[in-house]
Amino acid sequence: MRQYSADLTPPWKKPKPVPEVAADAGLVVEELSTGFCGAVIRCEKTAQGPTVTLEDRFGKHRVFPMEPRGFLLEGRPVTLVRPSQGAPVRPSRTASGSVAVPGARARVARAGRIYVEGRHDAELVERVWGDDLRIEGVVVEYLEGIDDLPAIVAEFDPGPDARLGVLVDHLVPGSKESRIATQVTSAHALVVGHPYIDIWEAVKPASVGIPAWPHVPRGQDWKTGICRALGWPPNTGAAWQRILDSVHSYKDLEPPLLGRVEELIDFVTLP
Repeated sequence: MRQYSADLTPPWKKPKPVPEVAADAGLVVEELSTGFCGAVIRCEKTAQGPTVTLEDRFGKHRVFPMEPRGFLLEGRPVTLVRPSQGAPVRPSRTASGSVAVPGARARVARAGRIYVEGRHDAELVERVWGDDLRIEGVVVEYLEGIDDLPAIVAEFDPGPDARLGVLVDHLVPGSKESRIATQVTSAHALVVGHPYIDIWEAVKPASVGIPAWPHVPRGQDWKTGICRALGWPPNTGAAWQRILDSVHSYKDLEPPLLGRVEELIDFVTLP
């Protein structure tokens, strides 16, 4: 008598096998059922089966079972398995505190942009968030002042696929900067700012090696006054390089600046 297989599912209806991928530290995956995206922190063996802990860019941790076909890697389903060499070590981080992605290539630039007021602002953002911006495909440009911002925003013509974020110095109620920000803010253009007179002040004094940022009387050039008060040579370019060289990570910056830059990156990268 001819024997038949108990599995009568036609071959074309059977689920295709998915690759098994070792859950190495720093591997960025998306959990299929929740959409949570993060980098692998560690793998553990539990009574219920192996689990993997993911950390997103904001430092939030989630633990997931390592189920078959449970994750997406670059948009494709995969089954995570424990690394052959045991639990991975904690991954390294970028200067902004995000999980570093070894070997990640820069993304093609988005249509959206982030504008900052001046060259010093752009250099500081690059120093701390450069790796994140390249992965996200976000370009930072500087304005050389905020007076022409309404015309620049009108020419840029921000929209759903081309969001515009602007970082402004000394954005406090009643200031010229706040009035201009109100003019250009829309659903697709976000203007945020920090309270400091200049981006120099957003660097923690302890990182620069000074007790505090000096007070400069109104009517004086602020940067020149800072150099004079600190006994530095009257060369603002050299002074800025000294300040920039003291910045190694987000820990060297004041929280009000950190929050605003993260807000802009999230805004321009919204799907």
